[in-house]
Amino acid sequence: MSLDRRGRLRQHWSKGLLALLGIVPRFSGAELACPALLIANHVSWVDIFAINTLSPSAFVSKADVRQWPVIGWLAAMNETVFLQRGSRGHARIINAEIATHMAAGRHVAVFPEGTTTDGSHVQHFHAALLQPAIAAGQPVQALAVCYRTPNGEFTRAAAYDGDLSVLDSLKAIIATPRIEVHLTVLPAIATTDANRRDIAAQAHAAISAVVNPPDAADIAPVREAALDYLVDSAALT
Repeated sequence: MSLDRRGRLRQHWSKGLLALLGIVPRFSGAELACPALLIANHVSWVDIFAINTLSPSAFVSKADVRQWPVIGWLAAMNETVFLQRGSRGHARIINAEIATHMAAGRHVAVFPEGTTTDGSHVQHFHAALLQPAIAAGQPVQALAVCYRTPNGEFTRAAAYDGDLSVLDSLKAIIATPRIEVHLTVLPAIATTDANRRDIAAQAHAAISAVVNPPDAADIAPVREAALDYLVDSAALT
């Protein structure tokens, strides 16, 4: 079976799973660059299927996810590359695999927080996994992942964080009549002559502005930061 057909099947299967869980995907923002390294904030095991619904992607995840009941199997079926933390040799292998996927014209998605949150904020981004995109001269594109009720209010029903078990997470999702997962595609960031930490900081700021929008009193500084982000992105192209 060709890679394109496998991707389409995975996309179709992901849409079906979201529908079964009562989760409605909503997409907005910029056009997806392809190939590209997609970086997103991480809220739930559902994130993988939401992103696959947007565009079939290979994923990078920590190795212990493979051992999670049900979720580990689902992740493996979604072409997830499992990273052994603390192993530089394995990191080099993973970086080479990421580069191979992008060279084939595909999307690769990573969660640079290295953990999940309840979706109300974005934690620090680890920049190391951005290096393959820089080395290959491929763009990095940020995705803001937000879970909302149908009336647009924040919900943590889909969150898989803290000491929550997979079963508890699934129960919370099923108990909620309808959840919307909003994926906001932010402008692609060129990587030519770029520093991975700078790119990570730009992407973090852009995602944070969507996930945790400021109060009215803080709008002006954020507008200035957004303009700086766009100017910096344009300067890299």
